[in-house]
Formats: sequence, structure tokens, C-alpha cells
Amino acid sequence: MPPVLYQKLNTLMTTTKLRDAWHLFKRAIAGDSEINYTEGSIARVTLLLAIPMILEMAMESVFAIVDIFFVAKLGTDAVASVGLTEAVITLLYALAIGLSMGATAMVARRVGENNPDAASIVAGQVIWLGVFVSVAVGLTGLFFAREILQLMGAEDSVVETGVGYTRLMIGGCFSIVLLFLINAIFRGAGDATIAMRALWLANGINIVLDPCLIYGFWIFPELGVTGAAVATNFGRSVGAFYGLYHLIGNKGRLHLGQQEIALRLKIVWSLVQISAGGVAQFLVATASWVFLMSIVSGFGSDAVAGYTIAVRVVMFSILPAWGLSNAAATLVGQNLGAGLLDRAEITTWRIAQYNASYMAVAAIAMLVFDEQIARLFTRESEVLFHAVNCLQIFAYGYVGWGFGMAVIQAFNGAGDTITPTFINVLCFWIIQVPLAYGLALPLGWGPTGVFWAVFVADNLTCVLGVLAFRRGRWKTLVV
Repeated sequence: MPPVLYQKLNTLMTTTKLRDAWHLFKRAIAGDSEINYTEGSIARVTLLLAIPMILEMAMESVFAIVDIFFVAKLGTDAVASVGLTEAVITLLYALAIGLSMGATAMVARRVGENNPDAASIVAGQVIWLGVFVSVAVGLTGLFFAREILQLMGAEDSVVETGVGYTRLMIGGCFSIVLLFLINAIFRGAGDATIAMRALWLANGINIVLDPCLIYGFWIFPELGVTGAAVATNFGRSVGAFYGLYHLIGNKGRLHLGQQEIALRLKIVWSLVQISAGGVAQFLVATASWVFLMSIVSGFGSDAVAGYTIAVRVVMFSILPAWGLSNAAATLVGQNLGAGLLDRAEITTWRIAQYNASYMAVAAIAMLVFDEQIARLFTRESEVLFHAVNCLQIFAYGYVGWGFGMAVIQAFNGAGDTITPTFINVLCFWIIQVPLAYGLALPLGWGPTGVFWAVFVADNLTCVLGVLAFRRGRWKTLVV
């Protein structure tokens, strides 16, 4: 073939691929309730689900950043009250995320069975479960906000500054719980675009209202740190009602009517049973990170600051991998519902490979630009040293972490939340925490010992997850 003709043909193929990729991206953002995720190209359906899921997670990560950005100008007490309240709300997030796992698994299974009516009934029971949890937690926040801050060790000035913020954030927890659960319903149904839009809407409102209500701009009252709670709750509430509008208005695959919303305690109990493992799974992981932070804090504020910077960078860098992993949960649930057991397994391995490939690229970028990335957050030499050290060690474990992440989410999508919980207990508490303590203190490795313990635990999670997944018990669960 003549060189000129070859060059033109190559240019045409490249242009066609870019056009196809752009068309796929637009379709993923626009959403299409007619897509059947249990047939066709696994790569294609994975991307159609993962793109909106990645963008949804990116918006979720923005919430905390926006609040702390505007509150920081109010002083140390305001920031401390937000930090302490967020520490408590982490437990609520564990509850909401755990319940979301059960919701996604059951809805996905019914959709895969081509039974949208049953999926809609499950969605109705998910809403009831969210209401029950919100009332119980919300009443605690409304009546015991001051005591919660005191229990967290807040100074008197912090309590007085932040009690309104704490009362509204915990008392208005229905906005957090319902938004999490409604979005989980849409992810399970394959309507990930609606979940993405709900969170974009919630975030946009929060970004606009935060400075207005904190500082009293324009017609808004100056509420100080309490204004951040009002803005966040209002934004999340609008996002939740946006999702409800799509459920009630039959804007997606599911529809909530009088029959679907009727309370069915048997289904609620099934949701609780599946979700219990998810709640425990997240709590185990979160608690172990808190313990690791306590070890690092023993080596001074520079080590804590460096570790904190590195963890935030890492969490941001793995968002695409989390989005792909969430897609694995939905696809496994739907394929199992359709009786396509082999496709469910093949899909998991394929997504795990995609994840590992992405994480390999991210790891290389992290290792090459570690210092430049860390310098975006700090110029202090000691803090920079710990941040770079942590980023390097974590990057070495990225490939295994990404592969295992997809496999663990596949278990959750199948409704097997217990197996990942046992794996987390073993890897994080029996292995990671004692190893971090032993390396950091008795062996004298300092914070570096903690970083290597995380590396070991993440890769062991991958190995155990793969071994358990290959056994195939998840294929036989009745959800």
C-alpha cells in the first residue's frame, strides 16, 4: 500500500474511533432506559454505566471540599466543628452506603429477570427503609447535637460555634440517606445517568448557597457555619426529590405508584439482611483507617499532614476505578437475574482488567509526578517528604488494588456482602493494623511502616477476593 494512502486510511480510522468514542460518551451522559445491559459488548455496556457513575462520584467528593473551603474563612472553631461533625457523619455514610449495596443488588437482580414491576416494588421498600433510618438518626441529632460534640472532645467555644451546624447536619440526615438510596436504585436499574444528574443538581445548589448563607450575601441571612448545613441539606434534598420525581413520573425503567410504595416488611427485612454485611464492610474499613491515623499522629503534625494530603490525592485518583467497580456491581446483579452466570463472571474479570490497566497508568503518573502533585498542597519540606513517600508506596499497590476493587464490588452486586466483610476484617484488622503498629513502632520504620502495611493489606484483599470469587458461591445466592 502506498505510504500516502496508508496515512489517509490510518487518519480515517483514528477519526472514526474518536467519533465513536464521543458518541458513546454522549449516549452515556444522555442516558437510555432502553439499553439491555445483559447482552452485547461487555466493554460497551461497561462504559455506558461507568461514565455517569464516575461523574457522580466526582460530584460526591466535591461536597465536603466546598463546605470546608467556605467555612475555613470563619476561623478555627468553625472548621473544628465541621470536622468533628463529619467524623460522626462518617458512621451515617457507612450506614447509607451499606444500605445502598442491598438496594443496588436487589433492584439489579429484578431488572435482570426482566421484571420491572418487582424491581419497582423493591425500590418502594428501599424508600421506606431510608425513612425509618432517617427518623431514628435524625431525632438523635436534633435532641443531642450538643452532647455529640462534647463526646467528640470539642472545646466549649467549638460547641457553641458548631452546635447549630451539627444539629442540622445530623437532624436533616434524611437528605443524605434518601439521596444515597435513590441513586442506588437507579444504579441497580441501569439508569446511572439519573443518579449522576441528581448529584450534580444537589452539588450545584450547595455551591451557590454556601457562600450566600454563610456570609449573608444578597437577600440571604448571615448564618455562619450553620449556613453550610442549610445549603448542604437543601441541595441534597432537591437532589433526592429530583430522583423521586423520576421514579414517580415513570421517567426511567422503574415506576413508583400506590401499589409499589405499599409497605412490605418481608422485602424490607431482606434488604436489611443483605445490607448488614455492606454496613459492616464499610465500618470495618473506615475504623481501620482511623486507627492508622492515630499511629501516624504519634510522629507529629508533619506526618499527619503529609499522610492526609496523600490520602486525598489517592482518593481522587481512583475515582474512575470506583466508577468501573460500581458498574461491575450492577452488571453482575442484572446478569445473575437474567440467568447468565457465565456472562456475570466474564464481565467481572473484564472490568477487573480494565481497572488494573487504568490503575497501572495512574500509578506510573503518580510515581513520575509525585513531588509536583504534593507541592500543589504544601511547600513545607517535612510534610512534603511524608506525602511523597506515601504516594510512592501506595502507587506500587495500585494495580492489585484496582483489580481487587472490581471483584469485591462484584460480590456486593451479587448480594454477597458477607464475604467482602470477612475479607476486610482479616486484611484490615488482623493483618494491616498489627503490621502497621509493628513496623512503625517496634521496628522503627515510623510512618513509612504504616504506608507499607496499607500496601500489604490492599494486595492481600485482591488475592483473597479473587480466590473467593473463583469458588463461585456468589452465583447461587437467592436475592
